Amino acid sequence: MKKPKKKDFLKTPVRHADITRFDARPILETMAGMSFSARECARACEIYRRMLNDPDCTIVLALAGSTGAAGCLQVYADMVRYNLVDVVVATGASIVDMDFFEALGFRHYQGTAAADDRLLRELYIDRIYDTYIDEEQLQVCDLTVQKIADRLPPRPYSSREFIREMGRYLTRHAVKKGSLVELAYRHQVPVFCPAFTDSSAGFGLVKHQAERPENHLTIDAVRDFRELTRIKMEAKTTGLFIVGGGVPKNFIQDTVICAEMLGRPVPMHRYAIQVTVADVRDGACSSSTLKEASSWGKVDTTWEQMVYAEATLVVPLIASDLYHRKEWKKRKRREWAKRF
Repeated sequence: MKKPKKKDFLKTPVRHADITRFDARPILETMAGMSFSARECARACEIYRRMLNDPDCTIVLALAGSTGAAGCLQVYADMVRYNLVDVVVATGASIVDMDFFEALGFRHYQGTAAADDRLLRELYIDRIYDTYIDEEQLQVCDLTVQKIADRLPPRPYSSREFIREMGRYLTRHAVKKGSLVELAYRHQVPVFCPAFTDSSAGFGLVKHQAERPENHLTIDAVRDFRELTRIKMEAKTTGLFIVGGGVPKNFIQDTVICAEMLGRPVPMHRYAIQVTVADVRDGACSSSTLKEASSWGKVDTTWEQMVYAEATLVVPLIASDLYHRKEWKKRKRREWAKRF
């Protein structure tokens, strides 16, 4: 039997959901009259609309997991494009291995969770559940990060600063236009990755430092925390839209505590939505439930909603509902990146 080749696996690209092509309002209106996850999702939309209509509210997208690779990259980019978010806090993989990777002209491909992983390894194909990514192309992404780093003055950078330089690079070199990183650069939306080196960027930055042992840049995660806390201190009101959880969720929630430690007490995050499939019984739920976070002084419980659902099913619906209601058109862009 003829042995499969890489091209036999990488032939059906993932198609990213386009929230402008379908109107989810009737679906969410129907869900509001239902129960279980449907009603949770509808209430999440109601809370998000309150955020959009609150003239003092800065909206933060906290993004973890692999939903970008699975078909939500355009959803997140459009949330920046259409003024649905003002700040992004994400895993490095969400920003680099997925968004920046596709902006360079590469793709994620539909596969199967039942694949022969040894064969995939032989072919240099990485698997994200039922999605494939070409490892050789991912290494090009690594080297592009190194190229950007090599051109910058050697000093400590927050991840926000470095991702801004990635956005600047894409304005000149992007093959796929309109990525989240590029749009965030154009619209002055700061993007933070508190665990930035836990991604494709990490490999590129290690190579950058290895080849420049006396003349290299570093990523300062503490500066990330200070900058994000500064936004929390200067914003009158804040709202969170959390996809997944983990480090991005905890990082943005902790800004309330950090501000207090700096002698600048601030209100808890007034609005909060989390879409997750994580379990609460191990004391985690991908960094606690929102109600539990209130005991830490992080999230107010008046307008909070946990949505226990797989994010690729509900995030496009929520974003489409918000897009088609057009309430984002009345919002003034916060342009927090200009503060730094």
